[in-house]
Amino acid sequence: MTVTRFAPSPTGFLHVGNLRTAVMNWAIARQAGGSFILRIDDTDRERLQERYVDAIRRDLEWLGLTWDREELQSARLDRYAEAEGRLRQTGRLYDCFETQLELDLKRKKQLNMGQPPVYDRAALRLTDTEQDRLRAEGRHPHQRFLLEQRQVAWDDLIRGPQHIDAASLSDPVLIREDGQLLYMLASVVDDAEMAVTHVVRGADHVTNTGEQIQIFESLGYAPPAFAHHSLLTGAGGEALSKRLGTLALADLREAGIEPMALVAFLARLGSSHPVEVVTSLDDVLEGFEIGAFGLSPTKFDVAELHLHSAKTVRALPFEAVKERLEGFGITTDIAPAFWQAVGHNLDRLDEAAEWWALCRDGVRPVVVAEDAAFVAEALALLPPRPWGAETWKQWTDAVKAKTGRKGRGLFLPLRLALTGRDHGPEMAALMPLLAKP
Repeated sequence: MTVTRFAPSPTGFLHVGNLRTAVMNWAIARQAGGSFILRIDDTDRERLQERYVDAIRRDLEWLGLTWDREELQSARLDRYAEAEGRLRQTGRLYDCFETQLELDLKRKKQLNMGQPPVYDRAALRLTDTEQDRLRAEGRHPHQRFLLEQRQVAWDDLIRGPQHIDAASLSDPVLIREDGQLLYMLASVVDDAEMAVTHVVRGADHVTNTGEQIQIFESLGYAPPAFAHHSLLTGAGGEALSKRLGTLALADLREAGIEPMALVAFLARLGSSHPVEVVTSLDDVLEGFEIGAFGLSPTKFDVAELHLHSAKTVRALPFEAVKERLEGFGITTDIAPAFWQAVGHNLDRLDEAAEWWALCRDGVRPVVVAEDAAFVAEALALLPPRPWGAETWKQWTDAVKAKTGRKGRGLFLPLRLALTGRDHGPEMAALMPLLAKP
């Protein structure tokens, strides 16, 4: 079975960068009829906030990205400790006593000498007596994974054949001096024990993958397939990471972005397939292809997303919006006709509530002074309710014949008189819905 996962850290709100990763992993699992895991990376107890865990679930539910099971890394600490013991037993995990300041000084010296800033493995040369002395001084070691200094290769599902020379890398820290477990080990253990078959993540993890493949192998596990998507930039090509705080999903939801539009947008953005309007998640899956994504940084333009969202709202069938229309108080008997009349004119779905209020409660007419006499004469010709689909044509034909007005000079003042707005749905479809003058 195909198994993928989305593993956010609950230290902040989800943003579009997180979501792109989630959409890709969700799509791979759903296309294959497999399993999609929501795995909460909650081992950092100092930075974790429960409200962020709830927000992650709420955002994914809003988007329709359902998961088959949820896992908490905080409930699996015993599994990580067991893996830690196995690595230590085989000599692949070792204690390092340098402080952060000492490590920084080493890196600066290496850079000044024109050398790569790679950890020199000085800790491996410490004798037992020297280690005991450092512990007696109150030093708490961090723990590094001993890389085999060889080429690590894999066939990336997006980037193609990849090669990482482990000799050019520092041995990665798996456990901090305060005992805090880091992502590198926990992720490997979880992916292996949860039978994850595909891992899709950002291009900034390519080096991590080379290191983690060795961790998989040292624990006796076969690595999953990896895909590393390009990172998002702003519309002008600037790094988007500095702006992600303004692109939280909660903010996009507040701005009226249609969830279907957001999922479809990110499922195509940066691929060789154009972004298209779809009205169901099945349509999103049909057009998704992981191998179609490119390597270049991908521009994310919020203005384009808003346009795509508006197009999506206008294309949604009634069944897709029925429950939300009911939430606005639109009665079931009139909702289908209301959506047919109004839906094609909305930029965001919550604008339907404004049009419903106009239909239900009426509106103060807007009459330009120079049109006052004309509007009064036209209203005297207005047929009595109930109004039907032909009422607008019958009325405007009668007014045209009586006053001689035509075109915009005829239609705009009448629209303003009935709706208080100079634009909107076709009046022929809207008039039967106007309950009050």
